[in-house]
Amino acid sequence: MDQFEKKRNQLLAPKIIKGLESRNMNGYFTETKEEALQKALSLIPEGSSISWGGSISIQEIGLKQAVLKGSYKVFNRDTCTTAEEKREVELKTFGADYFLCSTNAITEDGILVNIDGNANRVAAIAYGPLHVIMTVGMNKVVKDEEHAMLRARNTAAPINTQRFPITVPCKETGSCANCKSRETICCQFLTTRYSRHAGRIHVILVNEDLGF
Repeated sequence: MDQFEKKRNQLLAPKIIKGLESRNMNGYFTETKEEALQKALSLIPEGSSISWGGSISIQEIGLKQAVLKGSYKVFNRDTCTTAEEKREVELKTFGADYFLCSTNAITEDGILVNIDGNANRVAAIAYGPLHVIMTVGMNKVVKDEEHAMLRARNTAAPINTQRFPITVPCKETGSCANCKSRETICCQFLTTRYSRHAGRIHVILVNEDLGF
């Protein structure tokens, strides 16, 4: 990301934050991964219970690593060795104080769009954990809801499939085929246009490319 793109992001960020606030969500703008990490940690009191979904962005800013080293109660699905154990941890997530994640796309007026396969991530964004903290690179900002869905399906999903030993069309072609493959990761679609609970969702925008 060059200086001109960063400048554009600086100018655009206040509009996104205003849009989030109009939707009962909190928005913040940080210039670097390091600033984003410090902002996220400042929102989480010591002793809080925390969990996360399969987010690359929280790894890239070092948030997951910091939480594991901190004074928190962590529901860590990454250490599970069986499907049963993983499900148990994911169910505990719904009672957590904080859920850490990113979003597949965010519109300029603050709408969040996410796609999930197992649905544990979108379920936790929608309901359960008392707070949701999203770390979002400015590369995920799009004009409107239509473009947010296009980004989620045609950019985020085909890239995400490369991480898994699955057989789906977009893993082979790089483009969404609107498939009904048994292993599709596009099972659940969540559009968050408003949060009923004020301040439950915190979105930390980062002036860097994060995730996909």
